[in-house]
Amino acid sequence: MHYDVIVVGGSYSGMAAALQLVRGRRSVLVIDAGERRNRFASHSHGFLGQDGEPPGDIAATARRQLEAYPTLTWLEGRVEAVAGQVDEFTVTTAGGDSHLGRRLLLATGVTDQLPDVDGLPERWGRAVFHCPYCHGYELGQGRIGIVGANPMSIHQAELLTDWGDVTLLVNGALELSQEIRSTLERRSVVIEEAPIDKIEGHADVRMVDGRQLRFAGLFTATRTSPSSPLVEAMGCALEETPMGIQVRTDAESKTSVTGVFACGDVARAPHSVSLAVGNGAMTGAQIHRSLLWPETVAPVQAEGRAR
Repeated sequence: MHYDVIVVGGSYSGMAAALQLVRGRRSVLVIDAGERRNRFASHSHGFLGQDGEPPGDIAATARRQLEAYPTLTWLEGRVEAVAGQVDEFTVTTAGGDSHLGRRLLLATGVTDQLPDVDGLPERWGRAVFHCPYCHGYELGQGRIGIVGANPMSIHQAELLTDWGDVTLLVNGALELSQEIRSTLERRSVVIEEAPIDKIEGHADVRMVDGRQLRFAGLFTATRTSPSSPLVEAMGCALEETPMGIQVRTDAESKTSVTGVFACGDVARAPHSVSLAVGNGAMTGAQIHRSLLWPETVAPVQAEGRAR
């Protein structure tokens, strides 16, 4: 079958885009490896109508609703290669199957690079977070620790003072000027210079000097990068942001490769379920527009960015 659109990645943004397209009676193939970024979290917050629901339940409900449309095909698998050009893309999965599509949507999501701190990966999404709007309220205005990772950690420390008493754990990852220190002190942020030994218990930080600092929860500023090597292999232009590397897109979600679009965390910052769904819905409409008016499919320039 020659699909109108092949969506690589069936998480929130990919499904939101697919929904607009199948409602436009277009044939859509979603290929999903089942690795949602928030799969480590027990509950999702800040998403209107789904606040506090398990993220797996939200995704399962969305997929069930999508599959009610006869022009939707869902394939569980991983895309290994893409060839061809606009109107004639060939997508090959790890199982060796090939599928044809007129447009390609990259909704692959991103991978989080965590600070190298013993005990942190096991608590990611459970007691260690990156988004205060998603997880800050549940900490009950308790003590919050920021595990230093990169300059975004300073922004996190300032922002999170609305959710509790904040301690910035520098851990050798940050250089704080006197101006930054003064700003943090005005926000009542405690600056802890000693290195971290490990994280234990729920969110207890053991320092190398033997002290144990207890927190209601921890935050860290991860560095993100596209989850799939496809984006680079296809020649999509990338760009650096304060949060990491993402695919360069224009206001219509077009990449630098004609006929290839991108949405969600892989193409937009900041990141949350709500923002991914909104961006996915808009992207689906833009792809539909490109199918109706092929002259609009010209890609974003490799240099510069229209927003």
